[in-house]
Amino acid sequence: MRSFSLEVWGELACFTRPEFKVERFSYPIITPSAARGIFDAIYLDFDPHSKKPLMYWQVERIELLSPVRYIALMRNEVKEKVSLKHIQSWIKDPGSFEPLYADATKDDSGQDTKGRTQRQTMALKNVRYRITAHAVLYREDPALRQKIEHSFERRARAGQCIYQPYLGCREFSGYFRLAEPTEAAQTVPHNEKIGWMLYDVFDLAKPGLPLRSDKGEKPYISVFEAEVKEGVLEVPPYGSEKVRKGGA
Repeated sequence: MRSFSLEVWGELACFTRPEFKVERFSYPIITPSAARGIFDAIYLDFDPHSKKPLMYWQVERIELLSPVRYIALMRNEVKEKVSLKHIQSWIKDPGSFEPLYADATKDDSGQDTKGRTQRQTMALKNVRYRITAHAVLYREDPALRQKIEHSFERRARAGQCIYQPYLGCREFSGYFRLAEPTEAAQTVPHNEKIGWMLYDVFDLAKPGLPLRSDKGEKPYISVFEAEVKEGVLEVPPYGSEKVRKGGA
């Protein structure tokens, strides 16, 4: 089993705390689920028949390479989005087309029914991390593990990805490079007890779930007690007792 380290950076990032329901307020450091998503963007192996992932990336450690800096942003956010079901019905019956307006409309009672709204975002700026992770296979197979590890290393070294990685929000693009094992990370001497932190929104122990958010799967929330010591956040394994699973 090999571990890989990625140096990840970007101009803006926002890893939203779930306890802030309306306004977005970021954790001071990237969450394990967001870090896993960056590894997924580079390489993820699927079963050719069921099209489900054969593995997931287990984040081991997150190292803070730049100071924690916040920036307040005011953004326009849409209240609704068009579903795939509606698009399919419009294709079959163009007469049923009903647009979503960018500017809010009001009903008879004067309430906003559709459109967009302004929301405050407390994001991070000029972030840089070193993330270490390894592949966990749902069924251990030496040949498959060798394929996954070689393919990931080749793609990460060449800067290849399936889709552009992002830092919490899709509009906050993330960039990466493969860090060599001999490289020493210059971490920031940051210490903070974050408290309960979001670990993941899917049950990683269940094959096929990490990429099925668009297929009606219910979230399966897990959290862990996070503490940054001298710029390093140690992430426990998903199966550890330190990771609390709240269920669907």
